[in-house]
Amino acid sequence: MKRIGIISDTHSWWDEKYARHFSDCDEIWHAGDIGSTLIIDRLESICPVRAVYGNIDGQEARLRFSETLRFKVEECNVILKHIGGYPGKYDPSIRALLYKEQPQLFVAGHSHILKVQYDKVIDCLHVNPGAAGKQGWQQVRTLIKLAIDGKSVKDLEVIELA
Repeated sequence: MKRIGIISDTHSWWDEKYARHFSDCDEIWHAGDIGSTLIIDRLESICPVRAVYGNIDGQEARLRFSETLRFKVEECNVILKHIGGYPGKYDPSIRALLYKEQPQLFVAGHSHILKVQYDKVIDCLHVNPGAAGKQGWQQVRTLIKLAIDGKSVKDLEVIELA
């Protein structure tokens, strides 16, 4: 079983609470709009990080990270992308890949809206961790933690940052 911390839309904002909440994680996934790549460097001091760049990210992040990541954790197929949309309303840039690959877990950011939704059509859990940074209109900054055991996603926890 692997414990995963999920974060998005930091927009260069660092909060020591990230380290505290992710200290027991095996991996951290950043779903884009990183801002400064120093955020990733600090997250990597906690545990390994997988990240994608977002629409606000500059050349440094775009050279270091890709727009879309496909990978497997345990036996769970995962797709990570910044702009992804939601079940039934996936962004055209990812829709075909999701329907073709049918991952068990799809993680996206961008909207700053925390959402966890199951897509019955492709048998996939969609997770948007909301925004962890201070830029944007969100009222509450959020993170997500979950566990992957084989193909199963479980113990999902929403963390609100004051």
